[in-house]
Amino acid sequence: MRDFLSRFLAGQESTLYEPLRGWWVGHGLPAGVLVVAWGVLVAAAVVAFVLVTVLALVWLERKVSGDIQSRLGPARVGGRFGVLQTAADALKLLLKEDIIPARADRALFVLAPLVTFLPAIMVFVVLPFARRWVPADLDVGVLYVIAISSLPALGMMMAGWGSNNKYALLGGMRAVAQLMAYEVPLVLAVLNVAAYTGTLSTVGIVEAQRTGWFIWNPALAPSFLIFFVAALAEVNRVPFDLPEAEAELVAGYHTEYSGMRFALFFLGEYTYLFFVCAFGATLFLGGWQGPLLPPAVWLVAKSYALVLAMMWVRWTLPRLRIDQLLSFGWKLLLPLALANLVFTAFWAVR
Repeated sequence: MRDFLSRFLAGQESTLYEPLRGWWVGHGLPAGVLVVAWGVLVAAAVVAFVLVTVLALVWLERKVSGDIQSRLGPARVGGRFGVLQTAADALKLLLKEDIIPARADRALFVLAPLVTFLPAIMVFVVLPFARRWVPADLDVGVLYVIAISSLPALGMMMAGWGSNNKYALLGGMRAVAQLMAYEVPLVLAVLNVAAYTGTLSTVGIVEAQRTGWFIWNPALAPSFLIFFVAALAEVNRVPFDLPEAEAELVAGYHTEYSGMRFALFFLGEYTYLFFVCAFGATLFLGGWQGPLLPPAVWLVAKSYALVLAMMWVRWTLPRLRIDQLLSFGWKLLLPLALANLVFTAFWAVR
């Protein structure tokens, strides 16, 4: 048992499922029940991890913005560092009244937060925290992420249209235009890595970096920069937060939302923020690989390093205009991504 636990912490065992299955079947119990129960347990673990991560990210962002702008940040609820401030905010949102505008499209209005939040959970299915610590090592894991991560744009448009509010509608239209402009360079940057390694499996991409992280590869270093900039736009971070620009759109596509429906948009945004950074660490920073520390710790540490970089950008740069945002995406970032794809192809077959 001690040897199994040491292998488990080192990421050499995927889960406790195999020994549990052996015990379960050995006692003559139905295997189908175990499969269902294990699936529910894994899903609950992913949701719990996501919720704790979001609480940590919101608290961290407040502290980072406070330091950059010479403010205190949370310093009351939960002691000197205000560690329970985010939990108090979550409780406040739970207790708020859920209001649906009288002339809203009720079906779209109710479904939009779910369509925005659930894909942010679903993409964690292929995120490898260690060699065998991955809910599902899909052979097309990269394509799965690309497909699922496109769905939040649909939720934002549903929220804007269903709210029957012109500011919300403009925010939804901006979200779709922005995601279309930056999805293509981001996909090209990701496919550069897949083409270079010859695999679409996230586990395979990490294992291909045993001899060196791709961020140091001359062909893939530009892909990392393109991925980082496009990811900022994908998660609506400054200077690309035009879908919810308060100076022009009140609050954008979620103007009419309150209570837990608004919280779902908030949860989706921060969940996707962490995933994009973890995905970037998987593609370019060696994923779970690193000395001394357990593999999962390395992936989380690299992910938080990218999160801090995105927070630094948010609280440093001013917001772009919508025409500047679209011009940058289509006229600069996309040609750079295409040129980098050609360069990577030549580098791979040289």
